[in-house]
Amino acid sequence: MKHIDPVGTILMPLLLFFATSGAFMLGYAKPVPVRFDKLRNPRRDMIWVALAGPGSNLVQALAWGITLYLLQAVGVGERFFLEMCNAGVLWNVVLFVFNLFPLPPLDGGRILVGLLPWRYAQWVARVEPWGFFIVIARIYFQILGSFWMRPLMTLTGGFLQLLLSPFAALVN
Repeated sequence: MKHIDPVGTILMPLLLFFATSGAFMLGYAKPVPVRFDKLRNPRRDMIWVALAGPGSNLVQALAWGITLYLLQAVGVGERFFLEMCNAGVLWNVVLFVFNLFPLPPLDGGRILVGLLPWRYAQWVARVEPWGFFIVIARIYFQILGSFWMRPLMTLTGGFLQLLLSPFAALVN
């Protein structure tokens, strides 16, 4: 309950759902609090904290891919289960790539802030209150999909195929 943001978790998804006739829905939650006093090198370690979210999406995409190949290897042909695995791969790849977009409050923005020299990092960090609205505008004007999502999803898909190739060999 403490991660529910009235605007990002309830209002925005509802507005997007109705505005796009159910074609697109996106939301967000309050960020997980980070105990900076527990980090040995907060600037560097925050990069690792920010990588945890996209990293978990990549691991989940890989797990769904493995599950897909294992189901096929044992002869499961039920379309529901195979499509569920495909959807699991796709959604996690989308979330992986989307969250790596280098604009706060997304994880990619936090990574960028951690990598930039202090002067530039402060400038990028100041964008955070408007970052989500900037991302939504880029989605609306189809800038994010063309120049970020599609190219990186293609690269991520190729990387996953490479990692999944031993499991693909089981099916063939």
